[in-house]
This record gives sequence, structure tokens and C-alpha cells, in this order.
Amino acid sequence: MSRSRTTRAREGHERTAGRWPVSATRDARAEAEARIGRPARVLEPSPPAVDEPPWFADDPLAASDPGPVMPIGQGPGTWDAIARRDDGLARWCAERWLGAWRRLEGTPPGYAATRDALHRLAVYAMSPARRTANGKIGLRFTYRGFGTPFFAGDRQVRMEARELVVAGGGTERRHGLTTLAAAAAAIGVELDLGAAMDFDVPPPGDPDARLAVDAEAAAALGDWFGFAASVLEELRASAGPADDPPDRVQLWPEHFDMAVSMGRQGERSRAVYGGSPGDAGHPAPYLYVTPSAGLPDDDVFWIRTPFAGARLGLEALLAADDQRAAALAFFAEARRRLA
Repeated sequence: MSRSRTTRAREGHERTAGRWPVSATRDARAEAEARIGRPARVLEPSPPAVDEPPWFADDPLAASDPGPVMPIGQGPGTWDAIARRDDGLARWCAERWLGAWRRLEGTPPGYAATRDALHRLAVYAMSPARRTANGKIGLRFTYRGFGTPFFAGDRQVRMEARELVVAGGGTERRHGLTTLAAAAAAIGVELDLGAAMDFDVPPPGDPDARLAVDAEAAAALGDWFGFAASVLEELRASAGPADDPPDRVQLWPEHFDMAVSMGRQGERSRAVYGGSPGDAGHPAPYLYVTPSAGLPDDDVFWIRTPFAGARLGLEALLAADDQRAAALAFFAEARRRLA
């Protein structure tokens, strides 16, 4: 075992044991701006909660300040550009999928079981916490994992690797992940076991059974969501005059994938662009495009069975010299064919 992995394992044990149970609520945007001393945008949710429809959530790329440092785009005003001049900043950016991009790696042992366990946590315990406040179920990429946007003032629920983090009242409490029942109690919600009837999701199983979550696999899942969020936000920013305003990039708990809809409503150009962490039919993560108006005829780019759309698997990304460029090229080709 490497020294860094040993350190992470020891840190997780100490937190689970309650040595660091409470800290101030994390503000990802403020943390980023303090680091460089100027306005900045990040991919993660930041307080305060947004209480206006239709999204009831902040837009991570909304540039209300002049010239903020951005996690997407080209030129000197991006995290990637400024990180090239500072090794420490580059490492900080890479951990948050803001720039100095790390490469995705293959899925570790225990990945499928970890993904399914965290999928159940998202559906039955995390998303209901937000839904009871504003009716919304969407989640987002957060540092080393996924979680809700801020809601009901300063509340947030997120997974950071193997730790469940519950924020509210100006503080956040960390809980070692054990069972669905214990997670719901820590969050302060009733398990939404009825979601199993409404969506095609893994059954909840015994709420008191220990969730099979491996630390290395949970980190790989968090990296996939960070990669997908950065690529899909870049894609969202490319929307042009021929497009209706695109939806937000969100992690949908029922499918447990990151996605955004783009194109003109009711026309052939409309499609869902997403990044799945894998499922029963495709165990490894993959990018996909699903046209809203059905598949174009006689075009081998599109897969007709058993998956209706286009797919780029993790194996293709692992073979690419530039993984983000390969992902963006895949989405751009789908956009071109649907135009």
C-alpha cells in the first residue's frame, strides 16, 4: 500500500471514530477566491441556497463578477491556464476538476458494488432531503464525490469519498457511511423506499445492512463525476443561437448519471448528453447521447439495440492521449449529426 493511500485510510478511520466530527460549512467558491485573491467560478455548489424557480440551485458558471477565473473555456482566464504557473495550484485544481486535468484510470475492484451502494444512498436518502425543501431531486458533482446543491438556507448533503457530510446551521458533520438507515438518520429524513416503484433503481434491500463501499472505488466514482461535470459544462457553454437555452448539468439520482439537454425543443437537434458511471448492461463508465426525437436513419454512429443512442466507453477514453478532448469531440460529432 502506498504512503498516500495509507494516509487516506488512516484519515478516514480517525474521522469515523469521531476525532473530527464538526467543522464550518464548506463554501467551494469562497475557498477558490481566497486561494487566488480574485473572483472565480468552480464546478461545485456554493452557498447561499437559491430559492427561485425553475432550478432552485446556483449556476456554477454564472459570471456576475467581471472576469472571474473559469473552470471551462480557453485562454488566460481559466483555472487550467493559471495552474500551469504554479505546481501547488495545479494539484489543487486537479483534485477539483478545474484544470491541470488528471487522467481517468480503469475501475478498481469493488467498483460495481460501490457504485450500486452509493446509487441507493442517492435515491433513498440524499435526494429526498432536497426534495422535501423545494421539490427538486437533482444532485451535483462535489469535491471527491456528489451531493445536493445548497437548499433551505445553508443545508447541503454530500458524499466525500466514503464520508457522508451533512451541513446546516453554519457547520457540517461527518459520518462514516454504514447503512441506509443510519445515513437517513444522520441526514434527518425518512428513507424514500417508494422510489423503487417510481424509478428503475437498485432495490433498497435491508436498510440496516452495511453498504458495500470501497474507498478506492468511491474515489474513482468521484473522479468520473468530476470529469463528466467539467466536460458537460464545457459542452453547455457551447450552445449557440440555434439552441434553446440548455438545461443545467445535474446528477440525476434515479439514473445516477450526469446529464444536460441541449438543442431546440421539439426538433431533431434536441438530445440528452451525459456521463454514466456504468450500469447493469455496461459495467464500466461511459459517455452517451440520446436524441429526443428518435435515432436518425441509416447512420452507424447511433446504436439501436440494446442502447438507443451513441456511446463512448471508458476503454476509448483510456486509449486517448487527451481524454477531455476525446469526450468533447464525441459530443461535438453527435451535435453535428443532429443539426
